[in-house]
Amino acid sequence: MLVVHRESGEIEHRSFRELPGYLRADDLLVLNNTRVVPARFFSNDGSREVLRLEPISPLRWRCMVKPGKKFKIGHMVQIGESNGTVREILENGERIIEWDSLVDENVHGHLALPHYMGRDDQPADRERYQTVFAQSAGAIAAPTAGLHFTPQMLSTLPHAFVTLHVGVGTFQPVKVEKLSEHQMHSEVYEVGVETSKRISNAKRVIAVGTTSMRTLETVARDHGKVVPASGSTDIFIYPGFQFRVVGALLTNFHLPKSTLMMLVSAFAGRDLIMKAYTEAIRERYRFYSYGDCMLIV
Repeated sequence: MLVVHRESGEIEHRSFRELPGYLRADDLLVLNNTRVVPARFFSNDGSREVLRLEPISPLRWRCMVKPGKKFKIGHMVQIGESNGTVREILENGERIIEWDSLVDENVHGHLALPHYMGRDDQPADRERYQTVFAQSAGAIAAPTAGLHFTPQMLSTLPHAFVTLHVGVGTFQPVKVEKLSEHQMHSEVYEVGVETSKRISNAKRVIAVGTTSMRTLETVARDHGKVVPASGSTDIFIYPGFQFRVVGALLTNFHLPKSTLMMLVSAFAGRDLIMKAYTEAIRERYRFYSYGDCMLIV
């Protein structure tokens, strides 16, 4: 665990088991309890791929597809015994597909592992690519900062949960010159009554992962403070953003040119983050989903 001190610029090399030593009285860890679902499907003949972004209803999905030329309006795709028909093509290239029967995701679904892992999913990933506190099913990707926690450690720390169903936006690089023009994918979130109460009583909120941070800052932006709320967010946090809730962040190491890299740069300052990443590379920290973590205080 790399520890980055925003005020002093100090950087420490620690172990994750030392995290409790960095918590103050009345701190609160906020974690994302979303559960990854098998949302990637292949046609029976293997020639087409469907990534379910959102089940509008059990038989009507918003999807990304490959290859696009085989998913024109009226085209059909068969997965198992289910036949899907392309009903709409959205401006961003996503499709609305309607099914004539329920698709069995336990039989035909695959986890959409990050592309940088360089492999297809395996049966063991159904549990390995989950946090130990995963509960609310709906994510395409895991909130990977939470993967570091064991039930034993979590039981000793003050914590609360939010839900944000992580979508494909977490993998999308920023390609525009003006950051304000980058379009984030919308993701569904929920903050419960108990969590909002605990946050209001905490002296410092420590977001576990960028998804927890995005959830909390969305609610505070829309309501002035963290209150019980649910909805969808496409918030894009980049340098210049005014943080209202989060006082510290535990996060993994991210891909360059990603929205996540810009979020941590907004929180700690770009120069300090570049310095921290340079040290992490020199000290051979592991990056990405199953990698090491960074605590920004």
